[in-house]
Amino acid sequence: MSGPPAIEEEEESEDWLTTYADAITLLMAFFVMLLNFSKIDIPAYEAAAAGIKNELGLGESQGNPIEKIKTDIVDVVYEMQADKVVQVETDDKGITIELASSAFYLPGSADFRPEALPVLLKIGQLLIAPRYVTYIVEVEGHTDDDPIHTDRYPSNWELSAGRATGVVRAFIKQGMDFRRLKAIGYAETRPKRQNREADGTPIPENMADNRRVVISVYPMSLDERGLIFGDRFYGMTKKTKKDKPKFGTVTGLPAEK
Repeated sequence: MSGPPAIEEEEESEDWLTTYADAITLLMAFFVMLLNFSKIDIPAYEAAAAGIKNELGLGESQGNPIEKIKTDIVDVVYEMQADKVVQVETDDKGITIELASSAFYLPGSADFRPEALPVLLKIGQLLIAPRYVTYIVEVEGHTDDDPIHTDRYPSNWELSAGRATGVVRAFIKQGMDFRRLKAIGYAETRPKRQNREADGTPIPENMADNRRVVISVYPMSLDERGLIFGDRFYGMTKKTKKDKPKFGTVTGLPAEK
């Protein structure tokens, strides 16, 4: 009689290595994503989150937050009958509110026209609302290339910066958290249109368009939220009433008594 058949040993399969490598690759990609999470595109994230919430029917849909702010600002502008001197648009960061300098400021000055100030303050009042507390308000001052030489404004740098800081101080006077605000003076370095013809002849309508103040409103980054609202990691605390700074005269506004 012949003995039992020999049992052939099966070779160990290494297919599991492929699955293991895939898992490690996915984990690495996950951690890379976490490392870059602080640089997330907040406007895109909020728009996507609002869309997903709407599609899934999770609670009452609030729509795109950026569009909501734009709608609120546009309503204020039309309510104040200022739609011919205030333009409200959206960009890749949030919204922009462009103020025509000729309508809001005295010529060659950062002093507000009395009739225009209520429009600005109405916009500021809206942006102070709690639902917009996590939004940065950045104010840019722009001029044309016509030089200015006065004791108060030696150049267009001082004029553009004065107009931007005047808006910022007006908003602070209304009660806006100063840590949300930025003021920038660009002088004539960021024209919307060509100031002059090739032979140097001024183009008045283009120069008027270039004289403007632009208020940009956009969501804070995660780092900015941490810095402004404070936590132990950043070593800051929330602002209290006693921390409210004292400011002098706001350009175009009466001093606090």
